[in-house]
Amino acid sequence: MAFMLALDQGTTSSRSIVFDAQGQVRAQAQQEIRQHYPQPGWVEHCPHEIWATQLACARQALASAGLRAQDLAAIGITNQRETTLLWERRSGAPLGRAIVWQDRRTSSACAALREAGHEPCVQGKTGLRLDPYFSASKIAWLLDHTPGARARAERGELAFGTIDSWLLWQLSGGTLHATDCSNAARTLLLNLQTRDWDDELLALFQIPRALLPEVRPSSADYGHSQAEWLGAPVRIGGVAGDQQSALFGQACLRPGMAKNTYGTGCFLLMHTGERFQHSQHGLISTAAAQVAHAPPQYALEGSVFVGGAVVQWLRDGLRAIDSSSEVQALAQSVPDAGGVLFVPAFTGLGAPYWQPEARGCISGLTRGSTLAHIARAALESIAFQSAALLQAMSRDAVAAGGVPVSELRVDGGACVNDLLMQMQADLLGIPVLRPAVTETTALGAAWLAGLQAGVYGGLEDLTRQWHCDRTFLPTLGRDAAAEKMARWEHAVRQTVAP
Repeated sequence: MAFMLALDQGTTSSRSIVFDAQGQVRAQAQQEIRQHYPQPGWVEHCPHEIWATQLACARQALASAGLRAQDLAAIGITNQRETTLLWERRSGAPLGRAIVWQDRRTSSACAALREAGHEPCVQGKTGLRLDPYFSASKIAWLLDHTPGARARAERGELAFGTIDSWLLWQLSGGTLHATDCSNAARTLLLNLQTRDWDDELLALFQIPRALLPEVRPSSADYGHSQAEWLGAPVRIGGVAGDQQSALFGQACLRPGMAKNTYGTGCFLLMHTGERFQHSQHGLISTAAAQVAHAPPQYALEGSVFVGGAVVQWLRDGLRAIDSSSEVQALAQSVPDAGGVLFVPAFTGLGAPYWQPEARGCISGLTRGSTLAHIARAALESIAFQSAALLQAMSRDAVAAGGVPVSELRVDGGACVNDLLMQMQADLLGIPVLRPAVTETTALGAAWLAGLQAGVYGGLEDLTRQWHCDRTFLPTLGRDAAAEKMARWEHAVRQTVAP
C-alpha cells in the first residue's frame, strides 16, 4: 500500500499527516510555533523554528504510523501563503525573521503605489489588489531595511521564498530553490497569464529577478528529500498554498465548484477552470493548483477577516462562554437571534465590501436580548459574510457565461458546528456538504504528491475518493432568506456610517 506524507505548515502550528492511498489519515503530529509582535501591526515567525517543528512533526507522524521513509510514495507540502523571508544561498541562513501574511507594516507603501495609479496594471496582471497582505511589498521592505541586502540580492547571493520554498530548500539540502504556481500567484509578482515573473512588476517593486525561485506546477517533480531527515530519500511531488490545496482536497476540480474553509477567518474559493477571470464584485483572481502537463487552472477567492474569531471574542472578550465548543448549545437555547445582528468588523471588512475603516457593530438590541441572542447572532455573522461572498462569486460566474454555484463544500474547525452549517445552507439556498475527511488542506497536498508519484491514475480517481459525511439542505424560503440578507447588508452599512 502506498502512503503519502503531507507537511502542513500553518500560521500558528506545523503539522504532518500520513495518508494512505484511499485518502484516510493514518497518523498525525502537530507543534505550535511562536508569534512575534515587535511593533503594533507587525507579525513575524522564526524560520529556524518553522523548519525544526515541521521536521519533528514529520518524524513523529511516521513513527506513530509505524512506517519508514521507504514506505512513502511521496511528500506533499502545503503552507501559509504570502509569508516572506530571505536567506543566504551559500549558507542557507535566514537574514532574519519571516514577515507573516497578517503583517501590515507596508500599508503606506502600498497606498503610495495605489495613489500613483499602479493598481489597475497590478490587478490586470496578477488578479490581486495592491495590499500589504501579499508578498511583494514585504520583499521590498526586507531589501531596504536589512543592511546590505539589496546589493547582495542584485549580486545573486540571496534567495526569497514563501514558506513552501523555505521547506523545499531545507528538505533538498539547499539544492532546490522553487515554488509552485499557487504560492507564486500570491506575491504580486507573477503574471497569471504567462505564469512567469513579470519584469514590469519586478521593476515597480524594485525586486531583482535573481532573488526569485523557479515556478513549477503544483503536482510536479520537486526532487527528493535528503536521507538524513527521514532516514532515506523521499520523492517530493506536490506543493500548494493552503487554500488552493484545500480546494484540491475537496475535489473541486471543475469550473463552478466551490469550497469554504471556516477557520479564524473564512476563505471561499470557486474553481473557474482554464479561464483567468477578473471579478466585477470585489473578489480576487488566483491560480488554482495545477497538475504537470495540464492546462493552467484558476479560481476566484474571497476572504472573511473574522470568522471563528468571533467565537473567540465571545469567550475571551465578553466571557460569555468558557470554551469555544459551548457556543452551539448557547446559540441553540433560543429559537432565533431576536432581531440582533452582529457585524464583527474588528479589523475592517474584507471581500466583497473592502471597508478597512469599518468597525464592529451589534444592532437590534432590546430589553429582552440576552447573551444567547448575541451568541446566535455571532454564529449567523459567519454565515452572512460567507453568503455575501458566494453571492458575489455566483454573479461573477453568470457574468462570465457560467452558472451559479450549486453546492458548497466546507472544511475547517468551525465546519463541525451543525447549527452554523444549517444557517449557511438556509441563507445560500443550496446544499452545504461536509466531507468525511475534513483534513482537506493536508489531503490536497497528499493527492498532488500521489498524482506525481503515480499512486493515482488521474483526477477521476480523486473525485471518486471524495465522500460526503453530511449534507445540510436549506429549510428557509428564498424570500425569507433574501429578507435576512437585506437586514444584514443594512447592518454592514451602519459599520461605516459617519
